[in-house]
Amino acid sequence: MWFMETYLSTFDSDIDVLTRVDHDKIPEGTIYKFWLHLVTDGIGQPILIPIMIAKGNSPGKTLGLTAAVHGNEINGIPIIQSLFQHIDVTQLCGMLIGIPVVNVPSLLRKKRRFPDGSDLNHIMPGKPYGNVGQVYAYRFFNQIVKHFDYLVDLHTASFGRVNSYYIRADMDDPGTAKMALLQNAQIIVHNPPSDGTLRGAAESIGIPSITLEVGDPNKFQKGMVRSSLTGIHNLLIHMGMLKGTIEPPDNLPVICRHSFWMYTDAGGILTIEPKLTDWVKKGDRVAMLRNIFGDRIKEYFAPDDGIIVGKGVNPIVQTGGRILHLGLTTTSSNERK
Repeated sequence: MWFMETYLSTFDSDIDVLTRVDHDKIPEGTIYKFWLHLVTDGIGQPILIPIMIAKGNSPGKTLGLTAAVHGNEINGIPIIQSLFQHIDVTQLCGMLIGIPVVNVPSLLRKKRRFPDGSDLNHIMPGKPYGNVGQVYAYRFFNQIVKHFDYLVDLHTASFGRVNSYYIRADMDDPGTAKMALLQNAQIIVHNPPSDGTLRGAAESIGIPSITLEVGDPNKFQKGMVRSSLTGIHNLLIHMGMLKGTIEPPDNLPVICRHSFWMYTDAGGILTIEPKLTDWVKKGDRVAMLRNIFGDRIKEYFAPDDGIIVGKGVNPIVQTGGRILHLGLTTTSSNERK
């Protein structure tokens, strides 16, 4: 492409490989797909991340969509693919930037963490002269994320657990609260961004951001993908990037002011009783632990009224195994004390 610097003319099906991106020179009314050379591996070969940019015919906001910050959280990939396959760029105002895989090395290894053992979602925005993961995070954040006006970061549960379709957002901030409510999710967890997350790093430089937790690890779930696409279209309409009618939710989301995981304090064979999005009352039995002979050795009870946001699925647990992720619509009884 004449409007960008490339060091290779083609890589895959005539898709360019770039060392830098000049967003202002992308022609209006086009969708441009390319590989970005972010870092180099141990034998001097480029590590490339896939980028898609849809630029409308009219000026407007820039919405960034990121997926697979963890290598085993892949439900966001078909969400971004589908959005770009079906969007009418001639009707788009502004720019849509999609990164279907942020953590390419870990995706290829089918691992959650970066090859150096770091969690990319806990070291953002990285460091220019840090370790392997920090440099990767820094270059990704500075070359791509800084161009966003808004960010939707797509995640899933990790190994050994499952998630409902829920949103993490700072519900005390009107902008991110509106973004969250437009997603038509089952549950919204009030979660001010913590240091090191992609969402937190983006918000620290003034980019309103939410995290979509879209189902389970290492699988594509069509229902979750459809639900997420509806929410993202709602956001595009709300931002004035597309014309249309915002689709309201079938049911209002449950907004949790607080959430936490319950863990086992012994090892054994675990049976978890509630299903995702079930409500439990304080004192309800939620799990039972047996030893290898089948004898009951422990029962676990809900410490407060709440809704099941996520749960463990591996029946074989050591001490400290995950039981369930409980969302509370009010402060917990412990906090009230």
